[in-house]
Amino acid sequence: MVATPLAGHDAHGGEGLEALLAEARRDSVEFPVALANHGPMALTVLHRLGASDARLQGYFADYRRANGLIPPPPPAAPVERATWADHLGDRSREADYRAFFTREVTTLGIRDAVGRYLPALAPGVAGSALHPLMRLAYGVSRNDPSEVGTALGYWAACFLPLPVATGASPETDDPDEVLARVAAIPGLRKLPVFDHLWYGIRAAAAEPDFAPAVDWLRIGPGTLARVAATSLALFAGTMDFAALHALTGTHWVRMVATVCPDPLLLRHFWQTVAALVPAIGFPQLPDSGTLDAWRNLPCPDWNVITEKAVTSADEHDISLVYSASEEQRVYGDRLYQVVAARRMGLIA
Repeated sequence: MVATPLAGHDAHGGEGLEALLAEARRDSVEFPVALANHGPMALTVLHRLGASDARLQGYFADYRRANGLIPPPPPAAPVERATWADHLGDRSREADYRAFFTREVTTLGIRDAVGRYLPALAPGVAGSALHPLMRLAYGVSRNDPSEVGTALGYWAACFLPLPVATGASPETDDPDEVLARVAAIPGLRKLPVFDHLWYGIRAAAAEPDFAPAVDWLRIGPGTLARVAATSLALFAGTMDFAALHALTGTHWVRMVATVCPDPLLLRHFWQTVAALVPAIGFPQLPDSGTLDAWRNLPCPDWNVITEKAVTSADEHDISLVYSASEEQRVYGDRLYQVVAARRMGLIA
């Protein structure tokens, strides 16, 4: 049986979720050493997948304990509008950046605050392996000023600058061609395996021949849909942990675009995915016949998949299943359902 993907959800959850998110904001956005704290986003997704308040409370307690979550570093000095970009990428300024952006969101509103600061933050989207983008996306989707302010502060403190867009003429409409061209850069074959995704992104971006890649993709009205299709094929063909972030990250870009459809964000997001090519193992995308065969495999109902995800302790299971269900709802591709079932071990 094929089920319709999950329907949309109200911006805010119940009181149980609200209280847990407020408690979660007492924690740092990362935990040692420089690993992304998924707690607030996982709670939001679990709620949307139908988890009970008791499940949310149990998950949060287990996640906090398992990962040894810590408070943010103490404030150093206030961040001011005129000089807000002076300390980008300085994790020791997390509390200062979070306080600044929370004030800005309160003063300007979510749409105007994101619109003002996202163009400058977009070139650092790779920071903390895209998870500031994730937190911003869920804050935006909840219309939650506190979470949006925290996410922008997270982004600023963990900003990871990659080669900047130069305005050079794009060379392709095809996101996969960008990945293939990056895979052909000889220097990337010499990189070691890194424990952290963003370490690998940083190393790939430091390769001189990688620098032009940011300008290769032509950005237009249909680009996000093509990026979504390529990300889905990339994950379907590899079921790789790094490729998972391409699929979920495309969903996050789409959510943020509801308040700020910034083409620079999409450009730098795909640059980040391209920098993950070595971590994914220099993959080749499956051909259309293979994708169609997978698309038509017997597959459990979405309700079965989401029920399994709600019981998972793995934040990436939870994230992938929700993003896949939402992307299928928009693009109508049953392959999202198949990869979600595979990720949950429900089909081979």
